[in-house]
Amino acid sequence: MRAKITATARYLPERILTNFDLEKMVDTNDEWIRSRTGIETRHLVKEGEATSDMGTQIALELLEKSGKDPEEIDLILVATSTPDYLVCSTAALTQDKIGAKNAWGFDIAAACSGFIFALETASKFIESGRYKNAIVIGADTMSSIIDYTDRDTCVIFGDGGGGVLLESSDDDVGILDSILYTDGSGSRYLNVPAGGSAHPTSKDTVDKRMHFVHQDGKPIFKFAVKNMADVSKQILDQNKLTGDDLKLFIPHQANRRIIDAAAKRCGLPEDKVFINIHKYGNTTAGTIPIALNEAAESGRLEHGDLLLLAAFGGGFTWGSMLIRWGDA
Repeated sequence: MRAKITATARYLPERILTNFDLEKMVDTNDEWIRSRTGIETRHLVKEGEATSDMGTQIALELLEKSGKDPEEIDLILVATSTPDYLVCSTAALTQDKIGAKNAWGFDIAAACSGFIFALETASKFIESGRYKNAIVIGADTMSSIIDYTDRDTCVIFGDGGGGVLLESSDDDVGILDSILYTDGSGSRYLNVPAGGSAHPTSKDTVDKRMHFVHQDGKPIFKFAVKNMADVSKQILDQNKLTGDDLKLFIPHQANRRIIDAAAKRCGLPEDKVFINIHKYGNTTAGTIPIALNEAAESGRLEHGDLLLLAAFGGGFTWGSMLIRWGDA
């Protein structure tokens, strides 16, 4: 038995922040941002809109597309670095908002790799035979933890998310394999320093702007270029495949140069690589499920196609996944 994707969905907030808007906020310009990241626009939530609100819209779309009743859902996993609250999980809030009273669930914190980590986790629950229907969401409200006076971070991130419905499969479609890694020594390069138990919220942490994302770009870029490319090639080699066997490669959308390096390592031409970073920026756990939904809705995936996902994120975390596409 395998777990297969039977529906996809995405949610992008209406508000758009362009590179030209950012020119008025920090010392940057459109050409600099595009040449270094590939990003042109990103979406931002409206006031009062939180990650669970995006997750709810994604879950409702999945239910509508699949024809499932909320009470048929057994499990909800939400990959996010920006939960509504520190204690109550975003999965629990989403469960309540959609009326999935028979479902249980939890959040997964693996930064930009979160959706792949959550998809692997949910697939094992499905494969166990105890659970039939699982909703897996990757969503982040990055604007809630971004300092819009810091040009190194504010040009990169956006808000948004996507998700899938997982069900059991007795044929050859579904999640075939995954490789996941964590290296906690990388935590010093990308984090939100305060707000947790290490540095509880205080006047001092607020004054020092410690509740925003802090990153050391050069080591992160070096790590990402190598490891996302390596893990993409590794899963192909492990399954005795090459880039010729793939229909589509959906990488985490963090930086166009990182995506190009991974595609080159796998010997993939541009038409086999899905790229939408120019429209949305880095939505952290949201990038892959958003792209997955766009690929499915635009007709770039058909029954039996072989799909490769790959991501890297803070932690450090990184991983890849092979999927044989069904009829989602």
